Amino acid sequence: MARIKQLSKHLINQIAAGEVIERPASVVKELVENSVDAGATKISVEISNECRDIRVADNGSGIHPDDIMLAFSKHATSKIATDEDLFAIHTLGFRGEALSSIISIAKVTCTTRTKEFETGTKVKCENSEVKQVETGCAIGTIMEIRDLFYNIPARLKFLKNSNTEFSYIQELVQSIAIVNPNIAFELKKNGKTVLKTSGNNELKYALKEIFSSNVTDNLKEVLKTDNLSGMKISGYVSTPDFTRSSKKDYHIYINSRTVKCPVFQKAIDTAYKSLIAGGKYPFIVLNLEIPPADVDVNVHPTKKEVRYKNTNMVFNFIMTAIQGGLSNYVERQNNFNMSLPSASQEPINISEINNAQNVVEFIQKTPDIIYNKSEDEVYVSDAIFEKIQDDLENSTEQKQIFSPPKENEPEPEENIVGQYKNTYILVEKEDGLEIIDQHIAEERYIYEKLKSEKNIVSQLLFVSDVLTVTPSEAELIKENTDKFEKFGYGIEFTGDTELIFRKVPQLIAKVNPKEILADILENIDGDIDRLEEKILITTSCKASVKAGQKLSVWQMQEIIKKWRTTKMPYTCPHGRPICKFFPHKEIAAFFQRSK
Repeated sequence: MARIKQLSKHLINQIAAGEVIERPASVVKELVENSVDAGATKISVEISNECRDIRVADNGSGIHPDDIMLAFSKHATSKIATDEDLFAIHTLGFRGEALSSIISIAKVTCTTRTKEFETGTKVKCENSEVKQVETGCAIGTIMEIRDLFYNIPARLKFLKNSNTEFSYIQELVQSIAIVNPNIAFELKKNGKTVLKTSGNNELKYALKEIFSSNVTDNLKEVLKTDNLSGMKISGYVSTPDFTRSSKKDYHIYINSRTVKCPVFQKAIDTAYKSLIAGGKYPFIVLNLEIPPADVDVNVHPTKKEVRYKNTNMVFNFIMTAIQGGLSNYVERQNNFNMSLPSASQEPINISEINNAQNVVEFIQKTPDIIYNKSEDEVYVSDAIFEKIQDDLENSTEQKQIFSPPKENEPEPEENIVGQYKNTYILVEKEDGLEIIDQHIAEERYIYEKLKSEKNIVSQLLFVSDVLTVTPSEAELIKENTDKFEKFGYGIEFTGDTELIFRKVPQLIAKVNPKEILADILENIDGDIDRLEEKILITTSCKASVKAGQKLSVWQMQEIIKKWRTTKMPYTCPHGRPICKFFPHKEIAAFFQRSK
């Protein structure tokens, strides 16, 4: 074995660069994140020379001339100073490795100026050597990277083609632009603008600029705050009838940092369970704000992996927030601007009531309250007005406001055009045409109704066919008789693999028990953990009106009316879309009409 010797500074930086700089996108990530940390409101990224030349310009705070040499040295940063700072990370970059790694594998020119100086500083770096001169420039920083990996041919050889490498860069800039809607981003490839945002601080507008109005038209807002844990989640999720074929559009962030988090992804998948079909995924843009002490981002140099202090609490918080957003829940935080008028009293400002933020719990659990979402007003009767103060004072939890329909106004009748193929109900709306699948619309209503009921009404069967199952199926049913019982099924074994139904849910009393059991067992498909869900789904499906069944106008009215009251009116429990809406403008345009 050769003698041990000290490695050179340049070789040490090249080895370290392998951890931090994997490809051109890694360079862009480090530089753009530095621009964000510097408080920039405009960031421009230009890519050329097959992604080996990179220019990142910003209007941030710039680098002090006395710090510029230090900025390119190993483990030098302005973002942490003590051991405690590692447990309170508030910036994107904090390791102090990025610039020293980049100058070891590329030719770098940095031009920067702070507002305190009339002139700027230009620094040229090559082979980890830094040279500094004074220059004229605007406030901010321009980082120019040339000939990336010029001195590491092995790394250069393993880069993918320039189009693939640029796609990684585009995804990265897009991801950072989403979580920073207050910053105007521009991405250019060989002089051509590929991505541009206005930086008007409106997330939904930024999503429209980055993706399209087709995406933003199908999004529901998510907003939830837990003052006790210090967590807050905000963003948008797509309705279950607007899906993708992969999880590529899971844009998830922890404290505005892009992450790949299995806990976050599992919470999303759980929230959409029984809402979308298998192999389909929602469009997600969510940012979880959590106290830095409760999350560790110092796991890996890329800072994409995180660990939580309380994983279960984070999981449940994310999942329930998404479910709330999809259920048309709207959160109102501490600044309520509501009034509580009654028949004999003048409107009273809610802020006059002690612990006003806790009005949400009272509203949610008191059915006599009517909440006018558009006017932010709450109407109550005299009988319960005094009860408000007691409930508000005793309540400690902040919950969400659900906006139920006004009970004092009759619901308008649907303008039903007719029935197509005895399967689809056509409804004329003011701005277009709705086509609704009669079976799955009623299935969604029955599913939610059964799920919310504590005691499901059963129908006793005096005569039942003897059903034969396999030994494994018999064992499964015996172990889960309580789950069948919960949803109104009474099963009795007459032999090791033979059984009869003593009772079934009244909703499906006319359905052949053999057909019910076959469907339940078929739908399980090895997923024993979801047996209870499968029983519920099968019951709902069997109890619903069938496709091909002719309905009267009254029957169609009832189906639509009930379907509109559901919390999740987008898909059936199997994940199939319920309704397709055609805007009148689209229909008129097809027939070349102006109106």
